[in-house]
Amino acid sequence: MSKTLITSGKRKQIVRLLKDGLDKVALDDSGAQRLIERGDELQEGLKELLERLSVTDQVADEEVESSYGCPSGYKFHPTLEENLADLERELKMIRRMFPELANADIDRSVLERIKAQDLTLPTGAERWTLIPRWEKIASTYNEAVEKVIELIAASRKFINYRAGKLGPDHLRQHTRKVDMFQTLGEQQKGHDILVVPAQFGLRHRGRSIRRAHEVFVANECGLGAFAVGCMLLTHPERLQHYDDLWIDCAVDEYAPVAVGGFPGAPSFLFCGGWLRLGACWFDGAYGNYGSASGFLPQ
Repeated sequence: MSKTLITSGKRKQIVRLLKDGLDKVALDDSGAQRLIERGDELQEGLKELLERLSVTDQVADEEVESSYGCPSGYKFHPTLEENLADLERELKMIRRMFPELANADIDRSVLERIKAQDLTLPTGAERWTLIPRWEKIASTYNEAVEKVIELIAASRKFINYRAGKLGPDHLRQHTRKVDMFQTLGEQQKGHDILVVPAQFGLRHRGRSIRRAHEVFVANECGLGAFAVGCMLLTHPERLQHYDDLWIDCAVDEYAPVAVGGFPGAPSFLFCGGWLRLGACWFDGAYGNYGSASGFLPQ
């Protein structure tokens, strides 16, 4: 992945700044004790401050206010127990939908670490979810996307605005996503279904795809049409209403015509009772869209 994690030198500088800031606050002993007792709130507030101050201002104008969520009932932040139950349900669905994976399993050691809370969700992720390795589904990424689209179309009312235009001349993967899934695959070696920390668009709602790329943190990467399509197969409730937040597949690059560049990305939307696959320009900021993303566990 192109972004690198913080160096030890910069970490020390930030810690020193935080210490200097603490020294400037006239805390008495009772006030300090209240801070300690409210440690969770302190950490959450500090996290939000650090995230806000560390975000680049590149294409900052490609971001609009958004209050879109998911009135259809998808739960953006399930409890640990709910998430673990979801993973087992997702596994059964994936095995049933993809004959190639009928006997596949997930890395149970990862699941045990999640249960023990030894492995926790990275900042920004909303849940653990299962995404198959596309290489186990088809010989090319484009064919794997087509297969997922066929499964969606067989399961619900669906319109594919990009029918016949999902080949390599129109759709390609961003190298950042390729790198992330390669790393996840190495971490869960020998398993054809990966356990992935992810978020389904809420984190980047109102941002253009280009702006989302700018603010992805070092261990974060957008998800493509294959991954988002798989998530919609296992969580159809995510897009069932016009007012549900629509989803940009931010690290698949899309060309409407098979000449020139790739100025957009695939997107899933819901309108008129139908789930639809379309595409958005990289620089368009809309309140009803948000880029889905995955994370590397830290």
